[in-house]
Amino acid sequence: MKAKVVDGNGNLLSSVTRRDFMKFCTAIAATMGLPMTAVPKIAEAVTSPKRPSVIWLSAQECTGCVETLLRTGHPTLDTLILDLISLDYSETLNVGAGHQAEAHREKAIAENKGKFILVVDGAIPVKDGGVYCMVAGKPVLQILNETAPLAAAVIALGSCAAWGGVPSADPNPTGATPVHEILKGKKIPVVNIPGCPPNPYNFLSTVIHYLTFGKLPALDGKGRPKFAYDRLIHENCERRPHFDAGRFAEEFGDTGHRLGYCLYKLGCKGPETYNNCSTLPFNDTPGCWPVATGSPCFGCSEEKVGFHSPLFSKAKVIFPTPPAQPVDAVPEKGSGAQKFAYGVAGAAVGAVAVALATRGGKGDGSSSSGE
Repeated sequence: MKAKVVDGNGNLLSSVTRRDFMKFCTAIAATMGLPMTAVPKIAEAVTSPKRPSVIWLSAQECTGCVETLLRTGHPTLDTLILDLISLDYSETLNVGAGHQAEAHREKAIAENKGKFILVVDGAIPVKDGGVYCMVAGKPVLQILNETAPLAAAVIALGSCAAWGGVPSADPNPTGATPVHEILKGKKIPVVNIPGCPPNPYNFLSTVIHYLTFGKLPALDGKGRPKFAYDRLIHENCERRPHFDAGRFAEEFGDTGHRLGYCLYKLGCKGPETYNNCSTLPFNDTPGCWPVATGSPCFGCSEEKVGFHSPLFSKAKVIFPTPPAQPVDAVPEKGSGAQKFAYGVAGAAVGAVAVALATRGGKGDGSSSSGE
């Protein structure tokens, strides 16, 4: 039997069973490694009429971080910015423009001082006073320094904001600098969500955690949410069995590459990259991440992206020695044994997907969750 889910003001948020809605909240808690006791708190936070104000600044970037947000399916973009958060300023998504947009940004900051979340994508140029990235006649460096001290927290979204990314690659003519370096010593909480682009659900889960507990999730030594960046991609890579069995693609398009062998010898950085790409696909589509398409991971979420990547570096590749075991210890791609194993794994992924897609958006059949 369907039941309406409403917020604190009685506004309809969705038309799903309470059981399905609680499944959604349980999935969010599990994704972030939270105990079951957090589920009621998440449910309360998601249906609260109080939406946090979000100010989104864009610096030296390609708009990929905003584009990845547009690809979310649970929640959809309209559910996100109309029900979960109040996106008060984003150059890409603003309805207004020019003086109108800047006036609204200043108004939102003044009304939510100390309470809003500041999201920054793109590196910050510091050379020559930051003139290489200007917004409304001001260097974005100045805007960041004026806005960050008034925010409750700062989220550096994407590798350019987190580490400097491609704009900071040698010779770095604009002095492109990561956000946390600009704000160093100002005692402003900064969370890095790197990736090029990052998975939008890592961002959304961080926001939901803040909504629920009024604080950022646990961070690692590099300021990244542990729930998303505490494991190597290599540990859960679908090609890991081939690595363990010593089966590698030697060239693009060779037999090993076509059979789905490990891509390490083609420059894959999975064994040294911390992210959840191999367990949380992009665009809500199973298998939608670089390695699954036959492209080596080049460590886009790591601090030295643009420097240690084969795209930018001529450094000699040192191959690891796979564990000593027979090469037939893991079934070949396409074999009956592997199909059975993949079928079991697929069923597990499907079960998680069903749990995540249980909150309908405005009763129109769309789904809505944080991860």
